[in-house]
Amino acid sequence: MSNFLQEDQQYVWHPFTQMQTEPVPLAVVWAKDATLYTEDGKSYLDCNSSWWVNLHGHGNAHLKAALVDQFDAVDHVIFAGVTHPKAVELSRRILGYLPENLKKVFFSDDGSTAVEVALKMVFQYWFNSKQPKHRILALEGAYHGDTFGAMSVGQRDYFNAPFEHFFFDVDFIPFPSLENESICLQRAEELFETGEFAGMIIEPLVQGSAGMRMYRPEFLEALFQLAKKHNVLIICDEIMTGWGRTGKLFALDYVETHPDIVCVSKGLTAGILPLGLTIATQQIYDAFLGPDKAKALLHGHSYTGNPLACAVACANFDLIEQPEFDAHISRIAARHTHFADVIRQHPKLSDVRQQGTILAVEVRIPEGNSYFSSIRDVAYAYFLERGLLIRPCGNVIFLNPPFCTTNEELAQMYAGISSFLDSL
Repeated sequence: MSNFLQEDQQYVWHPFTQMQTEPVPLAVVWAKDATLYTEDGKSYLDCNSSWWVNLHGHGNAHLKAALVDQFDAVDHVIFAGVTHPKAVELSRRILGYLPENLKKVFFSDDGSTAVEVALKMVFQYWFNSKQPKHRILALEGAYHGDTFGAMSVGQRDYFNAPFEHFFFDVDFIPFPSLENESICLQRAEELFETGEFAGMIIEPLVQGSAGMRMYRPEFLEALFQLAKKHNVLIICDEIMTGWGRTGKLFALDYVETHPDIVCVSKGLTAGILPLGLTIATQQIYDAFLGPDKAKALLHGHSYTGNPLACAVACANFDLIEQPEFDAHISRIAARHTHFADVIRQHPKLSDVRQQGTILAVEVRIPEGNSYFSSIRDVAYAYFLERGLLIRPCGNVIFLNPPFCTTNEELAQMYAGISSFLDSL
């Protein structure tokens, strides 16, 4: 073991990792396009976009130039009482891609904090409006982050059992399927009819950490309409589903009814720097205005609106606006569809599902779908041996690669999954 890895073992506590049993981590020293290179000379395809964040591949020259140029201008500055050009540009540009009712952009650091801000906006909106609404609706199986508000609106007994006694109460409806959609909508309406619901938070179309579970846009539209009918504010968590992953730039583009708040992060900076945005309607923004400073949204972070992150996010939009961006999404989605059709009848699979560039195959196991399935570690090691960095969600193996991934690299990923299933 190299000194580098020895020091990692000595000093570092890795996320989502049982440090006693986890193998030695990959020692990545260089990355380019869809490939990661380790200090021992091996290479691995980044099949999950480095935790679902990388859009255009590693080492993108345009993103690098934006970062360097911004460093030469302003590296960081306080964002309370101060602004800078790239924050303004980013706000203008992202609003151009979102529904027209969304007007104001609040900056934070990552996905979890973007969700925290959204929840605080919802609760304080009703507080400022002098209307006593305190309940939140979410979907079973949800994951919205690891801070306390975000954990409260996520699946209980999943990652969060030691902390549940600190959470605020949340009402959950079942995850929708073709068989139970009407039941889910009926339950939501029964809850909304109480008049006690401040808001609803939802991952549109795809629940990521639950195992890339997918549901129909028609259900999402019907649920949004119910929320609007009963004056329930809608938080759309696009942190994972945004940036073309579902086949459109945002999953909310598949529905007609507009949310009141949208949270974005992950691919916002194309996987380069941490940044979160919470985007709200003018109506919500206006509820925080007045002569009383206590009525304001008294929330912020030391690195709020960091100019380096904002500059990279703006450069990300430069690349998104190129015709190659949509072409890559369509190409990867089409390749996924073909592979899904080929693998669908494999006896070791209980389900195959796809939404845009996200492809998930669920390995059949006796205990059913489980994040803690032992098959995860077996699959992870198998793929590493074949130059594939795939991090399954339990018994769900999924692909959401950078959009620069070539057809040959996709074929390598598909071959690895096929051979793993054949080995079971």
